[in-house]
Amino acid sequence: MPEHGEPEPLCDLTEIPDGTGRGFTLRQSGGTEAPLDVVVVRQGDRAFGYVNSCPHARSPLDWTPDRFMSLDGQHIQCATHGALFQVEDGLCVQGPCVGRSLTPIPTRVEGGRVIVVPNRPRR
Repeated sequence: MPEHGEPEPLCDLTEIPDGTGRGFTLRQSGGTEAPLDVVVVRQGDRAFGYVNSCPHARSPLDWTPDRFMSLDGQHIQCATHGALFQVEDGLCVQGPCVGRSLTPIPTRVEGGRVIVVPNRPRR
């Protein structure tokens, strides 16, 4: 992520089809921290960002690159155990980690672009 608290634009919102997710790797400026894999899910004009790691197995969430959603498109789904997470808050509602949540990555949509807000999460 950029130094000095600069927001990081990831992509245009239109590059993430509504109801789907896209994976990104965030790199720390200066190279002092390991890159962080994240998922951004779009719902209409909003974008929700999370660390791409299941809180149960610590495995990536995607089935194949950029396949994060359940078949009905209503939840983020872990490829390893099938856990289902609410898009709006990352809360697990079905599977082995019910009640636990994905680690949020603060995002916003500004001028049609998906922006990552600084404040890198701790793992």
